Amino acid sequence: MTSAVRARSPGRVNLIGEHTDYNGGLVLPAAIARDTRVGLRPRGDGRVRGRSRERGAAEAELDAPRAGDWLDYPRGVARALARAGWIPASGFDLEVETDLPEGAGLSSSAALEAATAVALLAAAGRELADRDRPELALLCQRAEVEFVGVPCGAMDQFAVLCGAPGAALRLDCASMQSRPVALPAGLAVLIFDTGVERSLRAGAYAERRAECERARIQAEAALRRTLGSLSEVSADELPALAHGLDPVALRRARHVVTENERVRAVEAALGDGDLAALGDALFSGHASLRDDFEVTCPESDALVADSRDLPGCAGARMTGAGFGGCTVQLVRSADAERFARALAERFRARFGRTPRHWRTEVAAPASRL
Repeated sequence: MTSAVRARSPGRVNLIGEHTDYNGGLVLPAAIARDTRVGLRPRGDGRVRGRSRERGAAEAELDAPRAGDWLDYPRGVARALARAGWIPASGFDLEVETDLPEGAGLSSSAALEAATAVALLAAAGRELADRDRPELALLCQRAEVEFVGVPCGAMDQFAVLCGAPGAALRLDCASMQSRPVALPAGLAVLIFDTGVERSLRAGAYAERRAECERARIQAEAALRRTLGSLSEVSADELPALAHGLDPVALRRARHVVTENERVRAVEAALGDGDLAALGDALFSGHASLRDDFEVTCPESDALVADSRDLPGCAGARMTGAGFGGCTVQLVRSADAERFARALAERFRARFGRTPRHWRTEVAAPASRL
């Protein structure tokens, strides 16, 4: 790339804590060693011109309405940063390349947002201090929600902007307080792509959010107290909801409440090096996503079920919003290569195609290059 400023951002894989971010709960994502790189040159007008190696060219005025293409993400970020007073409102040329698969649930959108944000700040002569990263993550999320039109939580943006090498990020999405959680030595992170592309713009994601809001309202009536989110319901209160919520709302609420407990369990298991407890939480998390939240697919169910039977697997689950995308497998490093070959072969035997898969390290957050 030949540009005035270059920046990169990793994607992320979520170890545990799915569909809890927009419910005010706990999540445990980790940045991965696959990223999006941008080159940015400021312009003297209000025009934004983008060229992506993977998605082609796009062009629009910075202040133009949403166009429905990939350039909405960088334009939305620039608009959000300008409104917040972080940068002047002006156009720019942008070149993008990535080795993150789009639509696989590895936060390719958040990576594009974060890399663009870091480059825009650098082009404006503003250094990105660590203390600024949480606020920048919220600005990127706001751009995706308000301009792009995707009703996402803040987990992805925090994961790619606020993490640390070798550690997952435990984020409380109610307080937005986070802390690193180191992964024990000898544990490899594998990602398997189901090959089923999903889109957060699809109606199912918005439908789940609406069902969770319905569950919160019904839970308030059943518990006779005000709830800021479903995550304020304790595990001990779940039985009291059995007759106060409709069946769908009850399943959604049960997933959120028990998933928060699983995040706590995984954090403790990683700290103790307790792989048995880690596996219990990951596998039960997938079962909850399959049965209570209903966002898995046959391919992800098979990848998780087959992982349980293979030597070296500490745990596995669907990762990301679901409706396709990827699974994450935590595997003993010594068994990782043999495990990956065996799981790919089982998938090929079931579905007639070989799944893409990667072994990754937990990477550094978004930065200027």
